[in-house]
Amino acid sequence: MNAPALSSSVNRTRWLTLTGTIMTQFALGSVYTWSLFNSHLSSKLDAPIGKVALAFGLLSLGLALASSVAGKLQDRFGVRKVTLSAGLLMAAGLMLTSQADSLFMLYLTAGVLVGLADGAGYLITLSNCVKWFPERKGLISACSIGAYGLGSLGFKFICSYLLSVNSLETTFIIWGGLAMVLIVLGSLMMKDAPLQNASARRSTQPVRDYTLAESMRLPQYWMLALMFLTACMSGLYVIGVAKDIGESLVHLSAQTAASAVTIIAIANLSGRLILGIMSDKVARIRVISLAQVVSLCGMSILLFSNMSETTFFVAVACVAFSFGGTITVYPSLVSDFFGLNNLTKNYGVIYLGFGVGSVLGSLIASLFGGFMVTFSLIMALLVVSLLMSATIRMPNASAEQKSELQHA
Repeated sequence: MNAPALSSSVNRTRWLTLTGTIMTQFALGSVYTWSLFNSHLSSKLDAPIGKVALAFGLLSLGLALASSVAGKLQDRFGVRKVTLSAGLLMAAGLMLTSQADSLFMLYLTAGVLVGLADGAGYLITLSNCVKWFPERKGLISACSIGAYGLGSLGFKFICSYLLSVNSLETTFIIWGGLAMVLIVLGSLMMKDAPLQNASARRSTQPVRDYTLAESMRLPQYWMLALMFLTACMSGLYVIGVAKDIGESLVHLSAQTAASAVTIIAIANLSGRLILGIMSDKVARIRVISLAQVVSLCGMSILLFSNMSETTFFVAVACVAFSFGGTITVYPSLVSDFFGLNNLTKNYGVIYLGFGVGSVLGSLIASLFGGFMVTFSLIMALLVVSLLMSATIRMPNASAEQKSELQHA
């Protein structure tokens, strides 16, 4: 095959992979409609909503754990087979959830099975797609993770409609079937990205790819991990209790406080798109610093001001914008520091911070007395993270690269 034909074939393959990734991520994002089902499951199982909602906490933990080993699965089976299997497992988990008649069964099906399926599909497809577009990593991350966010919004309407015309059991079955079709079709469009040639990358890239073991021996790895954990903890905690904050601290009506959900969804998606695209034009660590400053502004309002309705919405929007932007930029940022070829493994361990962050904020609040203690800890961690992002340097970077990063 001559060079132009080969280039055309590669270009077609990577755009097909992007399309399949967007379809898959849209379906995987549907798990964030879980709150729609809590009251229905509570009635069916005759259990408190708090215990039913624990299923989503287990799902988030399973998602993070599966993401951390996704790289090994891809090495052994390839992105297409792993993604296809994730689609089948997710459908099985949701369909079995429709038959759950106890909390234990619910935790096993909706928590463990769906969480593992979602995590296995999420990170492997995202990382693989980013590898296909080394010159547009920020934009591709924004497209992929943006689709994941849109999935939660799209399936909110789909599942709400299904619940209005069908039984709970039928809704779970249809949801599982729709997700499976999208993921299986998406997987068939994907191919594993080729190994990246370090010499062909931008000068700000590392000169070699680090294995996971090599990365974990570097202080930069753990600095990035702490910054990611902080962003996830702040974002997931504030997003999870936004309605309660509005009612308790701002004394808003339940209906007005619930508007925070819409504000958060818009800000979250905006952060993914704006900071993701910006990260292709500005040093990514500086984009993370910007996200940290925005989050600090939001947390300062929550901690130190007598909030009105307007300032409350501004505060939660700042935190959601920062969170959405951070999780979009981070895969590309990790590849900047440690290379593209081992991105799935290197980012997978850092991504465990998502699972830890999803429970840490709520755990601290329950142990030490509510919102303000948790806000104070998040504020302190954000300050530490901002100092880290301002001082971190590429591993083994040359003096020229360090100077370029410092002045970016």
